[in-house]
Amino acid sequence: MQVIKKNARIKIKIQDIVYGGNGIHKNSKNDPVIFVKNGIKGQTVLAEITKVKPSYAEAKIINVIVKSPLQKKRIYQKISGAPYFEIDIEHQRNMKTQLVFDVFKKIAGIQNIENYFETLIKSPKTWHYRNKMEYAFSSIIYDKIKQRDIDDFGLGFKKANTWWMVENLDKESGLFDKQWEDSIIRIREFCQKSKLPAWNIPQKKGFFRNLNVRKSYYENKLLIELVTSSEGLNNFKIHDFVDFVLSIHGKKIAGIIHTINDNISDRIDYNKTTSKVVYGKNKINEKIIDLNFEISMSSFFQTNPICAEKLYEKVIDYSKIESCENSIILDLFCGTGTITQLIASSNKKNQVIGVDIVESAIRNAKQSAKKNNIKNSNFYALDINKFLISKPHLTNKIQTIIVDPPRPGISKKSLKKIIELNSKKIIYVSCNPSTQARDIKILMENGYEIDQFSIADQFPHTHHIETIFALNKG
Repeated sequence: MQVIKKNARIKIKIQDIVYGGNGIHKNSKNDPVIFVKNGIKGQTVLAEITKVKPSYAEAKIINVIVKSPLQKKRIYQKISGAPYFEIDIEHQRNMKTQLVFDVFKKIAGIQNIENYFETLIKSPKTWHYRNKMEYAFSSIIYDKIKQRDIDDFGLGFKKANTWWMVENLDKESGLFDKQWEDSIIRIREFCQKSKLPAWNIPQKKGFFRNLNVRKSYYENKLLIELVTSSEGLNNFKIHDFVDFVLSIHGKKIAGIIHTINDNISDRIDYNKTTSKVVYGKNKINEKIIDLNFEISMSSFFQTNPICAEKLYEKVIDYSKIESCENSIILDLFCGTGTITQLIASSNKKNQVIGVDIVESAIRNAKQSAKKNNIKNSNFYALDINKFLISKPHLTNKIQTIIVDPPRPGISKKSLKKIIELNSKKIIYVSCNPSTQARDIKILMENGYEIDQFSIADQFPHTHHIETIFALNKG
């Protein structure tokens, strides 16, 4: 039996890929499985063991010794957030479909899951599809020649398996707006010439911290947010930065925001930071099907809006109600109410209720519904379980329940209350097939049957998968 110790470095071959973005290796029947983050089937890698358990171990790739036959040369720069970008897109789609099947067979025990599969929703754009990117400044960068960290001025993405350094974006990633990413080197050089330091991640000090960008595909506009600390702020001329960005991108820039973040965390809490619009607007507009949505830097919105539109069309299709005027449709975990509004717009004779615990999201949902002239929707800022407990009169009155929970899925208490509502139909949208399979198993044990489901490849070149299940009460 192979003895595996934490921090040991071993040469292994990736034998397969499992859901969650891990490659797997197993020497023999009695040896523990090694899960290798972002490993690709067919690779031979030098891996470092990061965790050891009795039946398995986890590892990270130090370097790739032999590439997989699946990996093809790309013109784009490889970044840590897109581990599959060298794999042919059709192979990615087939792989993700099979991974979903495997998850439901293993967790939900549905051995004939393929019989319920309707379609794979393909992203219309497989490159340049994202509407948001977050670039990090750092005074520690990865030197590709020396293959180690050095002190320098960097702007790009965190180096894979590290937290303290970035890898400069020297050419476009292929995921975001090409014109914008082609200008990243020039923006980095401009900021470096200011003589103000990039953020030192371990020491938590410096001036330049992040450069965040959102894009409207409907308007073809960019919203820019430069995040700095206040350290050396008096020596920084923000309007010179604005003029420089405008000299490159001109009318494509909808707005530029300067946010001052002196908190230790890079995650921005807009209640604890200062933000100022230094050019243009603080929002952009996006269109999904026939509805318009305002997006700020803090808004939650689907990262791939063009594919999200196809996903939402599938949700609308699955939620269609026959001969049930004036019935209630319940949208739980509704966020900013995108699905709620789309369902309400396509079911004008039915009342649609959106519920989410995040008050700011519900405020945005109400404002958006008003602007879209949606009159048959209501929104509640409540914990899902508390809402369901407070509305016992809805039992047997709700025709359809739509759920789109976060990655942990639906809590046992909330799932119990959902079952008690006794709706005829449940539409379950998920970004985590594992927790979705767990929850659907419980729903099936309580009288629900799978009608059909689809998979959406919303995030090409990543391991992420979206799934939409339609369940009927048996």
